[in-house]
Amino acid sequence: MGNIFVVERSTEIAAAPAALHALIVSLPEWQKWSPWEDIDPHLGRTYTGPTSGVGSSYAWVGNRKAGAGTMKVTEATAEHIAIDITFTRPFKAANTATFTLTPLENGSTLVVWRMAGKQPLIMRILAPVINQDRMLGKDFEKGLSRLKTVAENH
Repeated sequence: MGNIFVVERSTEIAAAPAALHALIVSLPEWQKWSPWEDIDPHLGRTYTGPTSGVGSSYAWVGNRKAGAGTMKVTEATAEHIAIDITFTRPFKAANTATFTLTPLENGSTLVVWRMAGKQPLIMRILAPVINQDRMLGKDFEKGLSRLKTVAENH
């Protein structure tokens, strides 16, 4: 179990689950809120499959920091979205990201963004120096903040 990592962050957003669902399940919409969008201004993107929902896929190729990989929506219900993410560089990894959208009584939505996967060897070696939860968690917090801004000002 020590080779598995889990990173999770959540926030409350003053928008209906359906509005948030549309921003998450349609991979082109990630350009509006993803925390990684500003890493490489020349990022190459390729979308395949349906525009949104199960089977929609996104591949990226970028600079050294952005790396390369693919994302594919594997589950999409009103309150749950799962995305398989495969990184091919700077290191190989296969992770699953999930988003849970829970409607709240005040009309807002609790959004939980979780990523889990097998920790690559390099990250296991660097674990005493690099805290993956803190490092990736900052990206999730930034992404949720951007998602909140986009959804609440839509």
